[in-house]
Amino acid sequence: MPLTLYNTLTKTREKFIPLKDKTVGLYTCGPTVYNYMHIGNLRSFLFEDILKRTLLFNGYKVKHVMNITDVGHLTSDADVGEDKMLQGARRENKTVWQIADFYTKAFQQDSKKMNLLPANKICKATAHIKEQIAMIKILEKKGYTYVSGGNVYFNTSKANDYGKLTRLNFNVDSQARVEKDDNKKNMHDFVVWFTKSKFQEQEMKWNSPWGFGYPGWHIECSAMATKYLGKQFDIHCGGIDHIPVHHTNEIAQSEAANGTKPWVKYWLHNEFLVLSGGEKMAKSKENFLTLSAFEQKGYNPLDFRYFCLGTHYRKQLMFSDEALEGAKAARKRVVETFLELQKTGKNDLQKQKKYLQHFTDDINDDLNTPKALAVVWDVLKDDLLNDKDKYSLLLKFDTVLGLNLHKVKKEKLIIPKDVKQLAEQRLLARNNKNWKKADQLREKIKELGFIIGDTKEGYEITKNRDFQ
Repeated sequence: MPLTLYNTLTKTREKFIPLKDKTVGLYTCGPTVYNYMHIGNLRSFLFEDILKRTLLFNGYKVKHVMNITDVGHLTSDADVGEDKMLQGARRENKTVWQIADFYTKAFQQDSKKMNLLPANKICKATAHIKEQIAMIKILEKKGYTYVSGGNVYFNTSKANDYGKLTRLNFNVDSQARVEKDDNKKNMHDFVVWFTKSKFQEQEMKWNSPWGFGYPGWHIECSAMATKYLGKQFDIHCGGIDHIPVHHTNEIAQSEAANGTKPWVKYWLHNEFLVLSGGEKMAKSKENFLTLSAFEQKGYNPLDFRYFCLGTHYRKQLMFSDEALEGAKAARKRVVETFLELQKTGKNDLQKQKKYLQHFTDDINDDLNTPKALAVVWDVLKDDLLNDKDKYSLLLKFDTVLGLNLHKVKKEKLIIPKDVKQLAEQRLLARNNKNWKKADQLREKIKELGFIIGDTKEGYEITKNRDFQ
């Protein structure tokens, strides 16, 4: 099955056809580095990782660009609210530059723990002020901007298809989306350069043709994506919360400046991770769980990765301790079974072909990771497949799933002294044909997390997979 993706722009599933043969330009919206990423944020980055791995699995070369937002993002995705970087600086009594550096490194550490493939180019907004000013100047020359109240606005009325990503209805009062701004000519206009704002303590400011100030949030992605991927590229990703404002504004200003339509061919968005009541996990609500806190609860970051793989990226993912425990146990079983597979013998490529095709069809069906995971379990349960074939298939699947199977190692089993003593007592009971006592001792050993099996030499002790 050819790779098929759901395109938010067209609201349809489409066969993926890159602009350039076998080469894909991919831009993913990165973090705003004013706080730790919570696991809801990480679900978005994981979805993008699966997309990238699937493209590579299909033989494409991927040029992946991701931004780091370290200036310009207000607590509203539009032009209102408090500056997020100032919020972080005030919270920790640091400069915004220190905040940006610290949380950028924290994000990179979390990404590594989650086994996310790094982007080919990670670009900071503050390192691309020149490019953002240059794009605003082009928009100004083409008549798409105006200055009001000291700030430079993009005039959305000049873009006749503004809002096509979300299909906005301009006859409906959108006050819930955009707070009233008397400086705007049109309700949906947005700032591309601030020289006047309520944040007089703003540390990050630069000279520009319009005065000393800083860029709006949306212009950074347009400028950096254009610089590294060109005036037209294949895929742009983010969470569904980016659709109505951030990505809508990116499209309008980028197509206006570059003169290309569509600016991006495929737009992909993931759904939220939600709490039991359906509430979105968010830093503003202080209901978020970081990856470090997740680890302190006894989870491996890859347990969370497995948990996410169990739900399609375009469906809400319900967070619960019970579901996480299930994912933890399932991943553990996959890893332990994988480690027990014998790698000797010959591969039967014909037998592998069926499962490889099933996996490819599922993952190419708009990144259907739940079905792809089911193929993993089908392989492990198939008694007609030898260990060598199972081992080879799982490694191939894992290039997409990213559970790091090629790096796991069989730990040397350390058997506690009390378990050894119980095993010896059980052996004696068996030799004396005291089967009742032998069964009782077997259960005691099981309660301690081990399983005892009988052999010609006496017994064999293994770890109980179901023991937590």
